[in-house]
This record gives sequence, structure tokens and C-alpha cells, in this order.
Amino acid sequence: MSARRADSGGIAVIGLGRFGCHLAGSLTRMNREVLAIDRSPEKVQRWSAQLDRVVQADATEEGALRQLGISSFGRAVVAIGASVEASVLTVLALVELGVPQIWARATSEKHAKILASVGAHHVIFPEAETGDRVAHLIVSRLLDFIEFDDDFAIATVRVPESLAGRTLLDLRPEERYGVRVVGAKLPGERFRYASDGTALPQGGVLIVEGGIDQVQRFAGLR
Repeated sequence: MSARRADSGGIAVIGLGRFGCHLAGSLTRMNREVLAIDRSPEKVQRWSAQLDRVVQADATEEGALRQLGISSFGRAVVAIGASVEASVLTVLALVELGVPQIWARATSEKHAKILASVGAHHVIFPEAETGDRVAHLIVSRLLDFIEFDDDFAIATVRVPESLAGRTLLDLRPEERYGVRVVGAKLPGERFRYASDGTALPQGGVLIVEGGIDQVQRFAGLR
């Protein structure tokens, strides 16, 4: 899968229930190109005034998604909650169309296992995830993300390849990127508190804190 392709194109949000609408609204406020899809004409009409692009379609049908140009989208979120069958069939259709990043809502652990087995790359539980938080995870390379009210976030991110091996003293991320690295870990090991002498591990994961925009920009470094 091409990370560059996943980062490009719009984001399709399929299913305009409470979670899907909240997510689509959050992504729109982040100036992302969003295509919202639902099979219900009432829901499409209700949300067409609040979202830029809302269409009525049966997302379980691969042909319908193909006509909408979904294969050119970098990411799709299956937010369908009322029907397990519809959510699974929609994920299968997206897989067939080659969408590089597929996020899917699960209503139970069993549902989550099915979604993962048929090709969903990320499975989310709306009862534990807010639309704003999921929106930040979808549009960035953040592995996890906690947002606070005063434009402050703590996140886990993969070590950018261009920074691997450099120490925090040499890198000075607070001055250069506006974030503070508070922890680091190698694959298979536990997180350790970071100090000036900490070298960013190749293939490792960091815990960083700072302003939301700064954290996202740091996570996007190559």
C-alpha cells in the first residue's frame, strides 16, 4: 500500500447516523474534501445543507461506489451502525475498488473481527471514540491522539525516517517543531522516558506533546 496515495485524495464517509455526521462535519471543518454517502434520501436531504457533498447511494454495491469515483479516494470511513451485513459488504466493495485506507465502525468485538478479516485497516468503536478524535487520526499519521480544550495534544507517532538515530539534544524538537518528545520505544520494548541523550530509534514510536497543529506536522515528517 502506498502511504503517499493514502494521504492524497478525498475522504468518503459512508453512513450518516450520529457518528458519521459528526465525523464528516469534523473533517469538513479541517478543510478536507469529504464525500458523505447514505442510502436514505431523508438523511441525505437533512445533511445536504451542512455538508458540502452528500449523495444517496447503496454503498454495498461496488458499481454504485465506482460511479461515484471512490477508487480515487485515499481514505474511506464506513460509519454504518444499524446493519452489520451492510457494513461488511461495504468494506468488501471498498477493498475491491482498491481504497488504500479503510476505516470501519464496529458495534461489537465479533463485528470488529469480521471487519478486520474482510479488509478493514482500522476498526473503531464510536462509543469510545469521538468524531473529532477519529478525524484527527484519519487525516494524519498519528497512531493515537488525545486532544485537550486549550489547543494541546498528546500523541504517539512513528519515528520519521529522516530523524532516526539523532538525539533530542541534537534535534531540539521544541525549538524546531514546537513539540516535546516525552517518551520513546523500540518495537517489542516498553516506553522509556526521553532525555536529551535519547536517540530516536529506527522503526520506533514516540510520545510527543504540543499544539495540535505542531503535533500533526511532526507526525507528517518523512
